[in-house]
Amino acid sequence: MNPYQMTAPPRRWDPKLSPFVVNLMKGMSRKKARQACKLVDVKIENVEVIQQAVAANQGVLITPNHSTHADPYAMNEVSYLANMPFYFMATWNIFDVQGKIGQWILQKHGVFSVDREGTDRKAMEIAQDILKNKKHPLVIFPEGEVYHCNDRVTPFREGAAALSVFAARKSERPIVAIPCAMKYRYTKDPTPELLELMTQLEHSIHWYSKNDLSLGDRIYRLGGAVMALKELEYLGQVREGALSERTRFLADNILRRHEEKYEVTKIGKTIPERVKELRRRTIALMEDVAPDNTELDEEIRRNLAEYMLVVQLFSYPGNYVAENPTTERIAETLDKMEEDLLGVESAIPRGERMAHIRFGEPILIPSERKRGIATEITHQLEEAVQSMLDDMNHEDN
Repeated sequence: MNPYQMTAPPRRWDPKLSPFVVNLMKGMSRKKARQACKLVDVKIENVEVIQQAVAANQGVLITPNHSTHADPYAMNEVSYLANMPFYFMATWNIFDVQGKIGQWILQKHGVFSVDREGTDRKAMEIAQDILKNKKHPLVIFPEGEVYHCNDRVTPFREGAAALSVFAARKSERPIVAIPCAMKYRYTKDPTPELLELMTQLEHSIHWYSKNDLSLGDRIYRLGGAVMALKELEYLGQVREGALSERTRFLADNILRRHEEKYEVTKIGKTIPERVKELRRRTIALMEDVAPDNTELDEEIRRNLAEYMLVVQLFSYPGNYVAENPTTERIAETLDKMEEDLLGVESAIPRGERMAHIRFGEPILIPSERKRGIATEITHQLEEAVQSMLDDMNHEDN
């Protein structure tokens, strides 16, 4: 997965949306999408649901799945077709790796930063203000991370739904959440390039390549080897069983050790939620670290590294390739391995791709108080996006 700093943000970046700048830089955005993400075409369905909601003076929250680094560029294409720019909530790390010009461009495109590891009340206030008062829609990716699993939605975090609920309680206009499914397909067979990448990955652990095996089999062979190394490091032995079960066991083992140490409960929480809470606790420790306290400093560094490892483990559904070894599933798994094993910041796809984007029916956010409503809306959005992805896969086969 795309690594990033799990520390407190150095500053915040507010949105400075400029429709003029967005339109002016349309060509540059498309060029970067082709170069960095190999995105050459975008097919968009049901964009009218966004236009109709905006025309009816509704606050609009768009919640797409987030399987690739091309997603913001694909959403830009939606905004061009809808003839209105969007606001985007994004992790502060996106800004931190940019220069001043890049940060300015992001802000002019309506992007604003959020500290995902803390309780970022300011970012929540900005998002709610957009939903209550601004004409342009707000895009939030509820998965939170780029998991490189385009056929499966990973659990949506409740933050997007929760802020829409808070906004609806104080808004003078209706607020709707619109589910969005994004599916990518290769327009040119990337297999020769994927074979080269597979060889690089095998050589990274000093293995000779097994060219007589399929790419899928080589992926599981490599994955099993890397898992065995991590099991020896953390468990002292290599476990038997399916790779998916071993992955879940190791992730849970690491998290339970930290939860016991910091007295954090895991009841009813997903792995991303458990990681977020532990990150928050560890980042809070950083505020009290004295310059000469090398022991605590090392503890913090080790904690954050292990939390990133858990997120990486979580991002590999053990049967994802085996159950349906399509070119896309193989390619995105190798992209993820390139980031995790070779340290590439953002893997560039090995072939040209097109994006298929579909919008579902808007979900009206209730303005009255109702227990558990954010959880209910989150599940509705997640199920709607997964259902659209399933339909798109079925239609294309």
